[in-house]
Amino acid sequence: MQIFRDVDALRRGLASLRDDGGHVAMVPTMGALHAGHMALVTEAQRRAARVVVSIFVNPTQFGPNEDLSAYPRREADDAAMLREAGVDILWAPGVEAMYPDGFATSIRVSGLSEELDGAHRPGHFDGVATVVAKLFGQVRPDIACFGEKDYQQLAIIRRLVADLDLGVEIVGVPTVRDPDGLALSSRNAYLSPDEREQALALPRALNEAARAIVAGADVALALAEAADAIRVGGFESVDYVELRDAANLKRIDSLDGPARLLAAARIGRTRLIDNIAVNL
Repeated sequence: MQIFRDVDALRRGLASLRDDGGHVAMVPTMGALHAGHMALVTEAQRRAARVVVSIFVNPTQFGPNEDLSAYPRREADDAAMLREAGVDILWAPGVEAMYPDGFATSIRVSGLSEELDGAHRPGHFDGVATVVAKLFGQVRPDIACFGEKDYQQLAIIRRLVADLDLGVEIVGVPTVRDPDGLALSSRNAYLSPDEREQALALPRALNEAARAIVAGADVALALAEAADAIRVGGFESVDYVELRDAANLKRIDSLDGPARLLAAARIGRTRLIDNIAVNL
């Protein structure tokens, strides 16, 4: 596995990879890799001859009171995992490579970016859209794999690619969970043992709400009961529990097609998100 930290060296490495004419798949990450990330790598390898993984903790998607400085960084361990998995290139730029002096461009995906997580993390998805566009411009992948755990992010990236004619096939990969149901996340490392147990209230509440909605329960009541269950389970606050159209993330109040139940809540110093499919 080759590791690159500047764009010129990356492009030379990519040119060599493409000599055989095979497709290149990309997995963008912020590091602190776990089994969920490795599922993305596996899917990328299934779809393309060559795989590039990026690790970049993107400062522009963190708010002023968020966890940029505390976000877990363990590049040596991450690189060892990727090398063992057979990844071809690790793209690990520093901030100066991504945002050099004079950088003045920001990308905003209107509509999708303002609600759900966007309402609670102003500017977050502008940072996501901008860094993903940068990464795609640097790597120029044929395919890129993203986890469905960040479902709103996935929808925004799909819109970004379609609107800017970027020519990248975006693949959503199902959420990977621990055996007890908690969605894997780099931020799970923040949880104390007690918080880790209490965090199960989030997926349990979503699954119960989904069952109720499919059975014909009033959607507003099911969502309110899910939020109450999350708080009773140990979370200090619930940012949202909402039912949205699976394709366009528009709010819906009845189930008449594929939908997604999405939630975000805070426990201790950790903010967790989760979502599940809800289908008739």
